[in-house]
Amino acid sequence: MILARIALGLLGLGIVVFMHELGHFIAARLAGIDVEAFSIGWGKPILKKKIRGVEYRLGMFPVGGYCKMRGHDDIKGVDDEAVAAGAAPDKGTYFGASPLRRIIVCLAGPLFNLIFAVAVFSVIWGVGFEFQALGNRIVLVSELTPDAVSPADEAGFMTGDRIIEVSGRRTDFFHEVRENIAVNPERLLPVVVDRDGVIINLSVRPDLDRNTGAGIIGVLPWTDTVVAGIVPDSDAAIAGLMPGDRIVRMNDRAVINTVDIRRVLDERPAHITVDFVRGGTEGRAELLVTQAGGAGLGIIWAGIQYRSPALSPPAALARGARETWRTLTISIHSLSLLFRGIDLTEAVSGPLRITHMVGEVATAGFGQSIATGLRSMMEFLALISIALAVMNLLPLPVLDGGQIVLYTVEIIRRKPTPPRALKAFQTVGVVLIFGLMLFALFGDIMFLGRLGSG
Repeated sequence: MILARIALGLLGLGIVVFMHELGHFIAARLAGIDVEAFSIGWGKPILKKKIRGVEYRLGMFPVGGYCKMRGHDDIKGVDDEAVAAGAAPDKGTYFGASPLRRIIVCLAGPLFNLIFAVAVFSVIWGVGFEFQALGNRIVLVSELTPDAVSPADEAGFMTGDRIIEVSGRRTDFFHEVRENIAVNPERLLPVVVDRDGVIINLSVRPDLDRNTGAGIIGVLPWTDTVVAGIVPDSDAAIAGLMPGDRIVRMNDRAVINTVDIRRVLDERPAHITVDFVRGGTEGRAELLVTQAGGAGLGIIWAGIQYRSPALSPPAALARGARETWRTLTISIHSLSLLFRGIDLTEAVSGPLRITHMVGEVATAGFGQSIATGLRSMMEFLALISIALAVMNLLPLPVLDGGQIVLYTVEIIRRKPTPPRALKAFQTVGVVLIFGLMLFALFGDIMFLGRLGSG
């Protein structure tokens, strides 16, 4: 299972990086820049073939790839004195192209990441899909921790409320509620709730989660105590619980949602008497808790089965573009949260953590069905592809955004950047990126270490 997760994670991350480099490759060819090599994967080539001047390679490590353009690493290929004397880079080299063409080449990588995302979302909505979700009914976190006062408590929310609208956006599922709140920390949000059929307008100001940078108001999804599945050989399986059972009492205490069950488990009982209803008949099971806190009960709770119908190609393309734009704006907004005192080791993910997340999403989806696994994995890759586009457009040296700023200045000045200044710019960029990679790797190691100890 672990090897499958790693393999799927590496494959997924490789696809996203490959699309980015493919954008640079196509743009470079169209801009008249010679491409010396285009590789799928990194490391020593295990296969290579030269076609029309380009050596196509298959790297030993199937992660991403690269596009090697002639003269790109030469920093113009001449020194300051030669430039002052009127020397010019050779035609067909990267720096032999005009600044505008270089900007187009830099933009093409992030653009292809966005095109990939649009294509993925369009296919998903064009084919149609099913997924399980939790409804928009909520439970206050203060139900579990009575001494804590959350923004939801202060705003007047009550357990059992259905959040049907946040900031004018309809929310049918809990993940939609969470998404709309997450991107608006410390902002006053109008919220519409349905309380036993009565529509109530409330206002809430989400707190900023210092670990993730997301807005939180202190609510959990209401989940009915209906068993959807039982993990084989788990405590629940040994006790004889079955899918379809509705749990009504635990240790003679009434339970109507899974938060009630969590409240029982927080007392860390070694033994639980479970009363349930099966096919209209009440039954009782004696359950031994073999893991602290009930982590090993092995009950999978039922959600709402939702079916999205297949859209026509034009409608699917429009929906794919909207989903990409929505995710893009959320990603850009999230960047501003990095400067608001959050824990960067939690908020910034490196390649190890991303690989783990891709593999985890994929394996969880394939555990349900092949179609669900493919959809889950591709949807997550689209999100990463958009994030990669945004990160690469940051105005930092070495990144595409930094190069675009440099070449824009070159256009404004109407003369090339001196090689010495360009080298200094690139050196600063390498140091910054290397430092960021080390920081992200440190966070990844801490994250994986917590996973292993958990």
